Amino acid sequence: MGSQKRIAKELHELVESPPEGITVKLADEDNLYEWRVFMDGPEGSPYQNGKFQIKLTLPTEYPFKPPTVSFATKIYHPNVTNDDKGSMCLGMLRPDEWKPSSKIGAVLQFARQLLAEPMPDDAIEGRIAEQYRNDRKHYDEVAREWTRKHAS
Repeated sequence: MGSQKRIAKELHELVESPPEGITVKLADEDNLYEWRVFMDGPEGSPYQNGKFQIKLTLPTEYPFKPPTVSFATKIYHPNVTNDDKGSMCLGMLRPDEWKPSSKIGAVLQFARQLLAEPMPDDAIEGRIAEQYRNDRKHYDEVAREWTRKHAS
C-alpha cells in the first residue's frame, strides 16, 4: 500500500509541475503502475521538434525496485533498442544502481538529458554508438530523419 501512496504523490507532483519538455499521465485511470510520458526532443539535438511517447511501468515493489522505461515512439539512439520494444538503457535503472530515494521525475529528466547527450560507452545499440562516435554528422542526419518520420 505504501508504494501506491508514494506513486500517487509523485504522479501528482509531475502532473502539477512537470520537468521542462515532459508531460505525464496515466495510461489507464485505474492503474497507477502504467504511465504515458510525452517528451519533447531537446533543443539543439537531432531530436528537436520531435514528440516522443514513453511507457513507464512501475513494479509493485516500487520504490525498492526501479521502473521500466521504454520508447513507444521509434528513435535512432545508441541507448535505446532499435526494435518494437524500444527498451532504454539507463544506468540509474539497473537493479544494482537503483536507490529507493530516486524519484520518477529524476528518471525522466535523465532520459531527456540522454537524448541531448547520448552515452555511447553504455550503448545498447553498438552500431549506432559507433556511428555516433566516428561519424557524428551522419548519425545526426539519420536521427533527424527518424525524428521527422516517427516523432512528429
